[in-house]
Amino acid sequence: MALLHRAALHPGKLELLADWLPGRRWYRGPAAADVVRVASFRFDDPDGAVGIETMLVRSGDGPVHQVPLTYRAAPLPGGDDWLIGTTEHSVLGRRWVYDACGDPVYASALAAAIVTGSGQAEEFFEVDGVREVRPPSMTVTGDGTPGSTVPPVHVIHRVVEEEPTTIVTDSVELAVVRRPGAKDHGLTGAVLTATWADQPTPLPLAYAVAR
Repeated sequence: MALLHRAALHPGKLELLADWLPGRRWYRGPAAADVVRVASFRFDDPDGAVGIETMLVRSGDGPVHQVPLTYRAAPLPGGDDWLIGTTEHSVLGRRWVYDACGDPVYASALAAAIVTGSGQAEEFFEVDGVREVRPPSMTVTGDGTPGSTVPPVHVIHRVVEEEPTTIVTDSVELAVVRRPGAKDHGLTGAVLTATWADQPTPLPLAYAVAR
């Protein structure tokens, strides 16, 4: 489960992405356009320390892009290449926002969601001690088997920033599709698929292959 906060962010996530996205090799869209959220989902960090959110966004008349993000209360050691920016959270204070493809916590959560079929975390707010569940804006499903053993991810060896983006860890190789549905990548392995309001047919978002 993912605990959310009713809070203000300065700058906002979409503002950070508007500056960051045009510099990505896999980005296809106008360089100077507002970034809008299409849908999003979250994974849970078992340690409760790192926020893990995947956003589907669009700029202008460009395609939908998948952007996994992690939010941390302190810089990720060795993560400078993956830092998108910092934001001030009105409840949690300063947060470091990363391209999650360079964050081992995201790699571990993604592998678990795919391999065990667990999918996304339920999102909720705490209001006066009462839990309010936020309805999901998209649904993701892993095609793995519940109870399967998830290979632990301790370190990321390398990330190849193409379409798809490849994450090579000590235990699993992951592929993150940056432009869902744009083309058939011919990838194999266990897969995470998603649907959302404008996309009722499931599309692959990510793949996992044990090393």
